[in-house]
Amino acid sequence: MCEVMKVAVRSSSVYVRIEPDIKAQAENVLDQLGLPMSNAIALFLRQVILHNGLPFPVALPKGKPVFFNELNEEQIDIELGKGLADVLTGNVIPAEEVTESLSREFNL
Repeated sequence: MCEVMKVAVRSSSVYVRIEPDIKAQAENVLDQLGLPMSNAIALFLRQVILHNGLPFPVALPKGKPVFFNELNEEQIDIELGKGLADVLTGNVIPAEEVTESLSREFNL
């Protein structure tokens, strides 16, 4: 008679502090994929090992996003001036095109 030997898999805990909205958004995507957060993190770590580094490029964005609540009055005036200059030179995208692009990108 052949006996199957059960081997206990050892695990280690990882504690991560993350912004609640980022966690919720990630959980929403992972739920749609049927993938628990712990499995997704383990998958990420396995990819780090396989790539001997991060499994995706990490770089600063070419155009840094501007957050209104982080600007002082002078900086707000500068950003509004840039926007006005774009409008005056015709460097604009119609709202319909933006809506269509976002709908396609996010399956809305």
